Amino acid sequence: MTSSEHLEQFKVYQRRIESVLDHWLPAETISPSRLHEAMRYSVLGGGKRVRPLLVYAAGLAAGASVEQLDGPAAAVEIIHVYSLIHDDLPAMDDDDLRRGKPTNHKAFDEATAILAGDALQALSFHILSSDPTMTHDTGMRLEIINTLTQASGSRGMAGGQAIDLASVGRTLDIVELENMHIHKTGALIRASVLMGAMAGGIVDQRIIEKLDHFAKNIGLAFQVQDDILDIESDTETLGKTQGADIAQNKPTYPSIIGMEASKQEVETLYNEAIDSLNDFNDKADLLRAVAEFIVRREH
Repeated sequence: MTSSEHLEQFKVYQRRIESVLDHWLPAETISPSRLHEAMRYSVLGGGKRVRPLLVYAAGLAAGASVEQLDGPAAAVEIIHVYSLIHDDLPAMDDDDLRRGKPTNHKAFDEATAILAGDALQALSFHILSSDPTMTHDTGMRLEIINTLTQASGSRGMAGGQAIDLASVGRTLDIVELENMHIHKTGALIRASVLMGAMAGGIVDQRIIEKLDHFAKNIGLAFQVQDDILDIESDTETLGKTQGADIAQNKPTYPSIIGMEASKQEVETLYNEAIDSLNDFNDKADLLRAVAEFIVRREH
């Protein structure tokens, strides 16, 4: 399958996840309407939907039906959006722009943004616990829920954000920077791949480890590419404030190892991720294509 054909596939799944997200989100007409409006504003406000794409790609490689993957794909994207709403708050990164429009607390207010994030986090786990099409195996459902809880909490995304905030103005070495991003960005990306595989009924630990190694490397590649784009791209293309990390004196890959070394690191991580899929047949081609999309993207 060609790159253009893969892009068409991406669009199919991106349209699908928009419909699934719309289904699970409370309507603005339901009380409390302003809170529901804020939730929908951020979740349905665009985005590349990389994490749902990874759920679909990994799940299809594992033999899951698309319907079995809708719940995990929606849950991980909703957790991701909740984290963005909270990360953008003045107490955190204090950003005014997200996905090309005002951040949630700018469009509404800080209290509503906090509550929208809280409600989205709860909604994510409601989806995983109640979606009837995801799996009939109660044990596997619990494993999927556990995977996302671990990736979202203090030993995952939230912990990574805490490390990030504590690192402002400090000089980190590359090992410390990598550890931060394995938690902050990588945890949800790894969860996306593993949740997709679990929804397909994969229990072979060797296969899980290979998929996890793929996800770890592509998650880091995602972050290195983000750091590069924060310098080389522009605000309109990114949909968020260009140069924000530099302005806040945050440690980044280019600031520690330089731009050329950072670009080489993206390639190294990408190649290692792809090598992790050597034992998989062409069913994993969509997963390979998502990995390429992550490292070649321009925003």
